Amino acid sequence: MLTQERLKEVLDYNPETGVFRWRESVGNVQAGAEAGTPNDKGYIVIRVNGRDYKAHRLAILYTDGYMPENTVDHKDRVPWHNWRDNLREASQQCQLRNCGTRRDNSSGIKGVSWNKGGGKWQAMIRVDGQQKNLGSFNNPIEAAYARYAAEQCLGFQDCDLNSSAKKYIIKQGGVC
Repeated sequence: MLTQERLKEVLDYNPETGVFRWRESVGNVQAGAEAGTPNDKGYIVIRVNGRDYKAHRLAILYTDGYMPENTVDHKDRVPWHNWRDNLREASQQCQLRNCGTRRDNSSGIKGVSWNKGGGKWQAMIRVDGQQKNLGSFNNPIEAAYARYAAEQCLGFQDCDLNSSAKKYIIKQGGVC
């Protein structure tokens, strides 16, 4: 098991930039070189003692002295931004709430879509794996208000720091 002490023997970490650097030269890697490579999802992976670790998990071990039991969430949703203030331990549910809008989302508002059959804007939210219908609305701002109100009632603001519903409401001149 990797300890904070062992981690600090092999790597330096800058909590303001999120960058890990090797402390010693090993093979073709020079001391001071940036550690890690991005995986297929953009997370930085660093091999220590023959085992791969995600840099965001190592950042918590390095600064706080323990390996997180839960998932580690990037507040800004960018997987290679590993500065300490951007990272937080989070439940799987909280991490899922802090995801962006789907690629096929045409409204730009998570949980808001145009219902072709009903000819109205529909607002929805997922709670405990179940999709909940929040209603049908004449325009997207009403649907955004419904979505944002549901997020507030369900405590999403503690997880989703980048609510697309809130951003849309503000952009339209509304008040949250």
